Amino acid sequence: MTIILRDITDAARRFMGEAVVTPLLENPALNERAGGRVLIKAETLQRVGAFKFRGAYNRISRLTQAEKTRGVVAFSSGNHAQGVALAARLLGMPALIVMPSDAPKVKVEATAGYGAEIRFYERAREDRMAIAAAIATERGAVLVPAFDDPMIIAGQGTVGLEIADQAKRRGAALDLVIGPVGGGGLMAGVSVAIKTRSPMTEIFGVEPEGFDDTRRSLEAGERRGAPPSARSLCDALESPMPGELTFPILRENLAGVATVSDGEVAQAMRYAFATLKLVVEPGGVVALAALLAGKIDLAGRTAAIILSGGNVDPELFARVLAEEI
Repeated sequence: MTIILRDITDAARRFMGEAVVTPLLENPALNERAGGRVLIKAETLQRVGAFKFRGAYNRISRLTQAEKTRGVVAFSSGNHAQGVALAARLLGMPALIVMPSDAPKVKVEATAGYGAEIRFYERAREDRMAIAAAIATERGAVLVPAFDDPMIIAGQGTVGLEIADQAKRRGAALDLVIGPVGGGGLMAGVSVAIKTRSPMTEIFGVEPEGFDDTRRSLEAGERRGAPPSARSLCDALESPMPGELTFPILRENLAGVATVSDGEVAQAMRYAFATLKLVVEPGGVVALAALLAGKIDLAGRTAAIILSGGNVDPELFARVLAEEI
């Protein structure tokens, strides 16, 4: 199924009054540091602290009454989990989330706080997709994927729609839009919105080193997984492979993919806290990390960067601020 701008504008109307229209911020110190103009899309201020609420609400709100009665099942390390849990609560249905046992505590507690049932699994020896599918079949529930669903992609695309509108009101012509890539739902949707509104704007994705499956897939011209790797600081971006639906969109719209190290991510988290006054989780800060590390050269141009989430465990954040990571 092809995602078009109408799908994205329909999603924006559907969750009007539920999702936050997050601000597009600008900081003179960052502009000077980056050597151009940087507009910051602060999805850290979205409900559940991440963009994932948009896609989850757009998908779940379309269920029939019978489907709502049986509820939804999802698998996620945290932000999609919270988005599904909150959307399900707002729409009056049960939700069960399959989460890794080592998921960040702050994400687990928030997911439970929104009323979802949690089923933990072990990353190293269990298949989360199989577990979630089995539970959904047993309960007759609807499985809500994290990224590979047309309505999820369209919901995430509203981030790009807002960026385009907000930049226009500022009189800013966007040369670049930069955001994180895990499974690709966010940047697939964003790229459709931006490219439809501004075809000459370049779209860049950013991945953690060792989890550069989208970069490898783009180079190969087909979906490829990254080799088995140690864990990344960016738990939200540890997707093994781009989605079947997201990859063709990314292949068509992305100008390139940069990769960042855990050290560069930690530096960007410190910079966001000290200079931008924003708390950003590791996976959510990779676009800023790529700019600060010179992985994407701004060179007098104007870029919008997406800070996609702010759900970081206090203990981890303290270690980052103390430069222990």
